[in-house]
Amino acid sequence: MPSLSRRTLLKTGAGLAAYGIGLGAAAFAHRSAEAANSVELEAATGDALLDGQHLTHGVMTYRRKDQAEMLMPPTLRMRKGERFSARLTNRLDEPTTIHWHGLRIDNRMDGVPFLTQPYVYTGDSFDYSFVPPDAGTFWYHPHCNTLTQMGRGMTGMLIVEDPADQTFDADIAINLRDWRLGSDGQFIEMFKPRDAAKNGTFGTVRGANWQIRPDYHAPSGGLVRLRLVASDVTRIYQLKLEGAEALVIALDGQPVPSPFMAENVTLGPGQRLDLVLRMPDTEGATVSLIDTRPSAPKTVALFHAHGQNLKRMLGDVKALAPNPWQEPDLKGAEQVPLILSATAENAARDSFCGSLGYSFWAINRVPWPGDTSDPMAPLAELKLGKSYIFNLENLTPHLHPIHLHGMNFKVISSSTRKVPEAVTDTYLVAADEKVQLALVADNPGDWVLHCHIIEHQKTGMTSYIRVT
Repeated sequence: MPSLSRRTLLKTGAGLAAYGIGLGAAAFAHRSAEAANSVELEAATGDALLDGQHLTHGVMTYRRKDQAEMLMPPTLRMRKGERFSARLTNRLDEPTTIHWHGLRIDNRMDGVPFLTQPYVYTGDSFDYSFVPPDAGTFWYHPHCNTLTQMGRGMTGMLIVEDPADQTFDADIAINLRDWRLGSDGQFIEMFKPRDAAKNGTFGTVRGANWQIRPDYHAPSGGLVRLRLVASDVTRIYQLKLEGAEALVIALDGQPVPSPFMAENVTLGPGQRLDLVLRMPDTEGATVSLIDTRPSAPKTVALFHAHGQNLKRMLGDVKALAPNPWQEPDLKGAEQVPLILSATAENAARDSFCGSLGYSFWAINRVPWPGDTSDPMAPLAELKLGKSYIFNLENLTPHLHPIHLHGMNFKVISSSTRKVPEAVTDTYLVAADEKVQLALVADNPGDWVLHCHIIEHQKTGMTSYIRVT
């Protein structure tokens, strides 16, 4: 769940041709594609203008087979409760998959090699088919060689629509991510071991939708649904808006019970935020989305008011309908310890997430896969339909966005902050924080639990939960 300031809580384009050049206002100000029941995707490579100056070679991406000239992964739209199918054909020189981040779907469709499905090897295809039970903003990415494949571009947005949702004057999807590029615009090493043992290795070029500070147009005085996904492998964003006000209507794909004013919102890798932005009344006025972390503020996107003033009001915004959710029985819930810690540096073993050759991090003091009698055993075995409380304790001085596949949980208490009553799949746990996460084990299968700072994931802070 994205982290919100205490004050906030108290207040209750796409790529052009093969080069990734932004299309500006028309690409995202209105829905770029209707919800679809099926799509054919190719994992492929190409060249893209990522830093605004140089053509970067060796970009990795998912592209629609019928729109092969569009290099940035498409924003996929589907409908809540309707079956969606996607055929993935692998044109890369290495295996890959698709994980549908945040979707509570059949375990066979979760996209984790060897745990839920085989690799999709070069030239092969895999058919994904599922019915999304939740409306909201999600995303998709591989679970193979993740640091390289995600770091080079394989992160796309996914929107599940609910026809009953309020209609807004524009719907803008923003994919926030960094690139590790040298001065010539070419990829450099994806990680440094010393940084992987701390906060992670940051990118050198900060962008949104594969552009540097893209510009979007929206109606003056209109209400804009702004969907944000932090799909970076490392960066944690501290976001604020200048030039307009906005309401938070959903966190990590799940509606909040009552919309509240957006001020400073922290988004870690894997997390999502839905805002309703009220555009300025004056044509030509600009709204800036600014990242203030870690030091010098940086504008990541701009929104320009245009046309006749629609005179819409934030007071017109209603809460989104909640997604289906079974409240856990807190009194009868079984306690599950989850201790996040550092570990002595050792050579790591390979696992379903691959290896960087190091072991820096651990869950329950064991790096994955651990030096135990069965290093590939699940972290915990849960009974289908039973309630559990994960007692998550961060013993490190670093932030960790902890993501659970296949199920949602509710944050019920924290030792360091007031937390909103929200359902989520990714929680950004603070340094030295103890937090309780409650859930009903309602989806059978083996479900990965890991830190979504990919260097942390691949150097020990990962495991899986078994539900039977």
